[in-house]
Amino acid sequence: MSGDFTGRSALVSGGAGGLGGATARRLVELGMGVIILEPDYERGAAFAKELGDRAVAIAGDHNDDEAVSSAIAAAQALGVFSVNVNAVGVVINTPATAAADGTPHDMALFREMVELHLFGPFNMSRLSAAAFSANAPDEDGQRGVIVDTASTAAYDGQAHQAAYAASKAGVAGMTTAMARDLAEIGVRACAIAPGPILTPRLASASDTLKAALIGNVAFPKRFGRAEEYASLVEAILRTPFLNGQTIRLDGAMSTPLTAMSGAQEPK
Repeated sequence: MSGDFTGRSALVSGGAGGLGGATARRLVELGMGVIILEPDYERGAAFAKELGDRAVAIAGDHNDDEAVSSAIAAAQALGVFSVNVNAVGVVINTPATAAADGTPHDMALFREMVELHLFGPFNMSRLSAAAFSANAPDEDGQRGVIVDTASTAAYDGQAHQAAYAASKAGVAGMTTAMARDLAEIGVRACAIAPGPILTPRLASASDTLKAALIGNVAFPKRFGRAEEYASLVEAILRTPFLNGQTIRLDGAMSTPLTAMSGAQEPK
């Protein structure tokens, strides 16, 4: 699989979004069939139509076993299902752990963020890996590859990011453990930890926040591009000895305290 993707298929959760969409497009360009798993079927279907007949949209949530199983079956119908990329992202709620007026962080919101950003990728990973186990191995004994999405917040969580940072730290933390678990069935697991990538979600942020984020990037002095995330996914697929790693994609970003919500910067 490191060189020839013909006849293979992939499942991309969040496959019509910024990172997932760029990845789905690149995998189609490489000759793979791609299943786009999206809760918003119309959005996913419109994007699949744009990509052509090697892309198919499936409606569903990554925490729904039935939806994921349907997506896996659809991927198997497109080719040898051997790649799973998980890139779901939504607007990040940013309450404080405890506000100045004494209001504590809402636990339902914390659970929701962890279920979305940690439970979902793990669910996709476990079910995809189980499906990969039936594949014929390649010359390295490899049957499939999983790429999850962490974040630089896993290492340098900002104020008002406790739930998101905990989720992404969980993704980074489970990656090596999953890779070691899955070694016996020939499945690799890696994660990408993006810094500020100019997806539609970030494009809608305030100019003040955008300027602060770019200011934290060492070089090149700009936002990352979703296509760069997709090219890193491709590099992981093409490099069989790369396993169990969480790779930062952030322009050597430093992380001084940056207001990630409407809160004022500390004086």
